[in-house]
Amino acid sequence: MTDTSEARSADGTAQADEQNRLRRLMRYLPAIAPILLWTVPCWVLLHAGQHWPLPVAVGGTVLFVLALIAMPVAMVRGHGRRQQDRAAIVGDSLLGTGWVLFTWSVVLGILLRLALTLAGVGDGQGRARIVTWAVLGTAVALLAWGYVEARRVPRVRRLDVQLPRLGAGLDGTRVALITDTHYGPLDRARWSERVCEVVNSLEADLVCHTGDIADGTADRRRAQATPLGTVRATHARVYVTGNHEYYSEAQGWVDLMDELGWEPLRNRHLLIERGGDTLVVAGVDDVTAESSGLAGHRAHLEGALDGADAKLPVLLLAHQPKFIDRAAAGGVDLQLSGHTHGGQIWPFHYLVRLDQPAVAGLSRHGERTLLYTSRGTGFWGPPFRVFAPSEITLLVLRSPKPSS
Repeated sequence: MTDTSEARSADGTAQADEQNRLRRLMRYLPAIAPILLWTVPCWVLLHAGQHWPLPVAVGGTVLFVLALIAMPVAMVRGHGRRQQDRAAIVGDSLLGTGWVLFTWSVVLGILLRLALTLAGVGDGQGRARIVTWAVLGTAVALLAWGYVEARRVPRVRRLDVQLPRLGAGLDGTRVALITDTHYGPLDRARWSERVCEVVNSLEADLVCHTGDIADGTADRRRAQATPLGTVRATHARVYVTGNHEYYSEAQGWVDLMDELGWEPLRNRHLLIERGGDTLVVAGVDDVTAESSGLAGHRAHLEGALDGADAKLPVLLLAHQPKFIDRAAAGGVDLQLSGHTHGGQIWPFHYLVRLDQPAVAGLSRHGERTLLYTSRGTGFWGPPFRVFAPSEITLLVLRSPKPSS
């Protein structure tokens, strides 16, 4: 038994060390990412044996250098103190374009070149040029498709979720979830109206928004957020803060949501009663709240459940999936989260997975706690979604089926 315990301890220590190394590497990404995003595709497309005419090689290289310089400058001007929306649009679009070009330069630059070589297709220059056109064609197609995916009204994702402690009277309770709307530099007021229309068509008992409403202050993005006031629910509309609220005067967003008729569940709960049974609906501030310095803002599960009957089932709203460890320890039955965007642009979800226990969908944690992670309703930054479609979620809560 001792040997087994020591082996498990060693495995756990090794895994923790590996995660710590990956997190340390992530700290350097803001500095090295722009260079990698543009130099790798520049090399693969222009200088990996294609022998393009000099004007093509020089002109293409200049374009990559300009993108390398323009992207961080535009993002700083757009998301820094100046908050210039036009600069943000340019910087975000270049970020998404660079990521797609980098990804497919690596994937096709290796796999396609290898396949062509094994198949004996062409000479070195011919294979290199085939790779170039394949990468460019793939990138253009994915960026066009990804832009449409990002800007469209999300499809509704429906699923039944069985909660063992849910009373029969609450069976069939309809919970609509939207999250990560990220109203921002691109004006999406009309999009917001259409999202709310879809939510209303679901005739939900409870409508939830699990944070990251916008990028920018409530005063600045009010026009895009105002349609949220038209959302209807049989019992309640509830909201918790996300990490992006704490970049943009979070209390202003809490006040605006309250003004629009939503219940900000800031470390508190309310009760939903139906058919003689009761559901506790609780919410906590985002896990980044305490470090924001705002008085009274922190993620406090004990406060959220204070006064609730421990025998009742609990539905918890927490912006980030990583809160699930505390939720499971606190006896929560179902946690609803967002934050991950499902990775937004493939294969970014692999990096998200380093920080979060789940990227999308329903997962179990502990003996009874379930976590549903939404891919998000909007998008952050780059106006693209590639292999990570947005969603409006309808969860139908189910009580245990009676034994025959």
